[in-house]
Amino acid sequence: KGETEISAELAARMLRAAIDGIESLGKAVPGDKTMIDALEPAYAAFSDSLKSGNNLVKCLETACKAAEKGIEFTKTIPAKKGRASYLGERSVGHQDPGATSATILLAALTEYCQKTEKE
Repeated sequence: KGETEISAELAARMLRAAIDGIESLGKAVPGDKTMIDALEPAYAAFSDSLKSGNNLVKCLETACKAAEKGIEFTKTIPAKKGRASYLGERSVGHQDPGATSATILLAALTEYCQKTEKE
């Protein structure tokens, strides 16, 4: 509220609030094979990058890499939430679509910010 521009600090607060909302509504935690498995590491990487003094674009780039690792992690665990939870152990070996879509959205935001930074 009252912001005219999204800084790296504001983006970090927004990402944290989004994750908290998703966790609260969906009752998901890391390791459940959900989008949280991509978003939590993305947030941690974003925050660490921000603490290192990086700008918004660099923080987003770092977050994307962490989210991609989160997708890979979801291949190693059984689904505990959502439709995939009905598959149980049979979901191992498949990446979570929620983690994938969350990472795609984060990558699109990163790409947009990269382009606008160059202008």
